[in-house]
Amino acid sequence: MKIAVYGKGGIGKSTTSCNISAALSIRGKRVLQIGCDPKHDSTFTLTGFLIPTIIDTLQQKDYHYEDVWPEDIIYKGYAGVDCVEAGGPPAGAGCGGYVVGETVKLLKELNAFDEYDVILFDVLGDVVCGGFASPLNYADYCVIITDNGFDALFASNRIAASVREKARTHQLRLAGLVGNRTVKRDLIDKYVEVVPIPVLEILPLIEDIRVSRVKGKTLFEMSKLEDSLSYICEYYLTIADQLLSQPEGVVPKDLPDRDLFSLLSDFYLNPSEAKENSYAANCEVI
Repeated sequence: MKIAVYGKGGIGKSTTSCNISAALSIRGKRVLQIGCDPKHDSTFTLTGFLIPTIIDTLQQKDYHYEDVWPEDIIYKGYAGVDCVEAGGPPAGAGCGGYVVGETVKLLKELNAFDEYDVILFDVLGDVVCGGFASPLNYADYCVIITDNGFDALFASNRIAASVREKARTHQLRLAGLVGNRTVKRDLIDKYVEVVPIPVLEILPLIEDIRVSRVKGKTLFEMSKLEDSLSYICEYYLTIADQLLSQPEGVVPKDLPDRDLFSLLSDFYLNPSEAKENSYAANCEVI
């Protein structure tokens, strides 16, 4: 199973991805997490350091793919999760999406994909151009990380549009939304009411989740030293269990931008008089 994780920049995708990967591994699955961001910090929470990237390794090998071995690019993280960072071109130069494609190509040549039960792509936030939508070409499911805010849901809607387009030619489904750092969920509920998308889990605003990122440790690793954190791990185990059940998923039909602005703005300003929307028919359940 291949999963692509998307969401607004800064929403907590990498922290969430690392904890989901750890949860999947704890459930007995062989997991590979691929960081698809030029910042190459996707797997930091699993490994505790910034691992060398595919680009770093290829440069050292003078771009001789035949000289690259799995141990050159795959690093072991917490709970046995294997980690890869695609890396990317210098800021303002080149296409990061191309690097993602080359990463997949190299891993396939090394037969690395055959070694895992789950491959998780953690993808750069906000950007849904053709290049950074490329992980959707390989994924069975997309998971969107959001919060209860306007901007995050706007980004989620654009990502849903990308899933819809890719689903025309690929066996891709949107598994659902994960609410992160969410005190309230009224806007999330309003959005999924008119664009029916499953909600896999809602994680409350928990300071220890942010601290785990700073420490470079998953919540599972931290909970070994502080048992009071164990309840947080249950959120990620719930997400992992739903993904492992191979849900039907949906092919969403995003709202037009102006309709989304109207929906969320009206609900935020005057929720008691928010108008019902007829977009419930805009999602094909598979």
